[in-house]
Amino acid sequence: MLKWNDIITFTKNGNPSPDRRVVKTDGEWREQLTAEEYRITRQKGTERAFSHESCNLFEPGIYRCICCDTLLFNTTEKFDSGTGWPSFTQPIQTNAIAYNSDGTHGMSRVETVCNTCDAHLGHVFPDGPAPSGLRYCINGVALKKQKTEADSQTSLETATFGGGCFWCTEAIFQQVQGVEKVESGYSGGKKLNPSYHEVCSGTTGHAEAVQIAFNPDEISYRDMLRIHLSTHDPTTLNRQGADTGTQYRSVIFTHDDEQKKIAQEVVEELSDSFDNKIVTEVAAFEKFYKAEDKHQNYYRDNSNQGYCQAVIDPKLEKFRKLFKEKMKVERMKAAV
Repeated sequence: MLKWNDIITFTKNGNPSPDRRVVKTDGEWREQLTAEEYRITRQKGTERAFSHESCNLFEPGIYRCICCDTLLFNTTEKFDSGTGWPSFTQPIQTNAIAYNSDGTHGMSRVETVCNTCDAHLGHVFPDGPAPSGLRYCINGVALKKQKTEADSQTSLETATFGGGCFWCTEAIFQQVQGVEKVESGYSGGKKLNPSYHEVCSGTTGHAEAVQIAFNPDEISYRDMLRIHLSTHDPTTLNRQGADTGTQYRSVIFTHDDEQKKIAQEVVEELSDSFDNKIVTEVAAFEKFYKAEDKHQNYYRDNSNQGYCQAVIDPKLEKFRKLFKEKMKVERMKAAV
């Protein structure tokens, strides 16, 4: 087990030898990574506190480097530090991490990098829990989580919803307990791999949608639907507020007959909750195209922007009021 003295020794006298090395040009890294992944791992950036969903994920699994796939951490060493970044007490093996002195921002810290590809991960501090006393404070963007065969027997399920601008829908479901991943994109049209500009033209048939991976042991598909229908206006045809066009339609894309049955039941259940008739489309899922990187995590990255404050914030406030018991723990604490 690594202790703080070991970290100081590595920092001063050299890091443990890696099992392998991965070296790429800057152009190759830019091509492989999203803009945010590149900023964090190759330019030593830092994500905003509490901005990454992995802060609240403690299900069994392992974490790999987003750049080179090297095994870095196991969730058995993960803990809730309350700092806003994923925190671990130990790496998966001694030579998985390399350590560098970091004197930036007027502080004296120890930087952690992937020992295989030099990706910036975060920092390590001597204020963690016993027995190691270490806290590896890691950017969630620098990691990708993988479940192992011996992990939880629960399989994630998929839900695909459209409710107007996908920035709004994504922001809401990122705060729902049991949701492990939300991606913004396009579904329900005929054109292969459409661009945002093409979808906005209203000619491709796609709706702006989100695809959600969720744990049915923590939240049911039925409750996911209730949240979806209650946090946008399902009574306006091809329109949400000032956004008009078929790309902004209210829609539930069902992945099997059971989802279709539940969707129809929930629409009927909530029909008396609205003054006007629910016009939400229930359609069989065919294909989902992930949107461009700049549309992913839009609210998290742009919460101070005018659209976010004027349009998304009120929807989030409604979600928190109606579904407080369905919020992720850290989000719930922040809202109290």
